[in-house]
Amino acid sequence: MKYWIDTHAHIYLEEFKSDRSELLRQCYDNHIDRIYMPNIDHTSVDDMLEVEQKHPDHCYSMMGLHPCSVKKDFENELYKVEEWLSKRRFAAVGEMGTDLYWDKTFWEQQQEAFKIQVDWAKKYGLPIVIHSRDSMDETIDLLEPMVDEKLTGIFHCFSGNVDQAKKIIAMGFYLGIGGVVTFKNGGLDNVLPDINMERIVLETDSPYLAPVPHRGKRNSPVYIPHIANKIAEIKNISIEEIMLKTTRNALNIFNQTR
Repeated sequence: MKYWIDTHAHIYLEEFKSDRSELLRQCYDNHIDRIYMPNIDHTSVDDMLEVEQKHPDHCYSMMGLHPCSVKKDFENELYKVEEWLSKRRFAAVGEMGTDLYWDKTFWEQQQEAFKIQVDWAKKYGLPIVIHSRDSMDETIDLLEPMVDEKLTGIFHCFSGNVDQAKKIIAMGFYLGIGGVVTFKNGGLDNVLPDINMERIVLETDSPYLAPVPHRGKRNSPVYIPHIANKIAEIKNISIEEIMLKTTRNALNIFNQTR
């Protein structure tokens, strides 16, 4: 398994329209072999599936409703998610979760959408990919009663503390580590020394949250090695071990082999 996996990248978005094919070629040349694409809402499905269709051995779609798209019409959005989940196999239910950063108006609806999507993940035997911006503790509390041996997934863009990380791992979940680990005040340098590599996967959240030295620019899966190098530095282990373990973890989560 001498290749990298980006477990979270929105490469189907408009930001990549002009150079997507070239970008993916760069990824393959740099051994970033698999990219998992989280859905946002009904407006993103067609573009996401088109990328998957063109690159079926490298790009894999998830299906879910992003918490920032949970509005008054969230039940209609969820109906479309369920319809897609019943049609074909996806890599995960995601991106789903909660968000108290942008807007707290639909907090109750976010919680309801969260529970519904967790139930679907159990029904279809899929992992979940969780967004929890400014709502880490609330999301852990929401998830905990629903956890069973069938449920696993990733807390995407983890930037919490050691206690939160340990609670997530105790529930059988993984931490998605991205560009924040390279930020001067990101805080993960105080967390990762206490976290076993068996529960870490890599992600970029492209086109957002580019790692240093590209911070502020468009993020890309090709920057996965920047993230890995920083983790290797923090944990004082080899880059080869980071590749082996994070790739194996990702394949385990998404029930894939190779």
